[in-house]
Amino acid sequence: MKKDNETVKNELRPEYKRSDFPGGLKRGKYAKRLKESSNIVVLRPEVAKAFPNEEAVNDALLSLIEIAQKTIGPASSRSSR
Repeated sequence: MKKDNETVKNELRPEYKRSDFPGGLKRGKYAKRLKESSNIVVLRPEVAKAFPNEEAVNDALLSLIEIAQKTIGPASSRSSR
């Protein structure tokens, strides 16, 4: 059986050259868009240790919101200070 010398199209090469990207390269091309419209929140390490996953964080925050609304009412009904 003969070995196939063709590279797989989806395979990453160990090195790329600038000529591989005809449109050019730009560092941080999407950084501004990510900052403006991202819903990613970075937790402090000590806070992250308390929550095993995304669902646990969301459940805790929703409980806190519920308690706050019962205690002081919804934010829209409060008068501005």
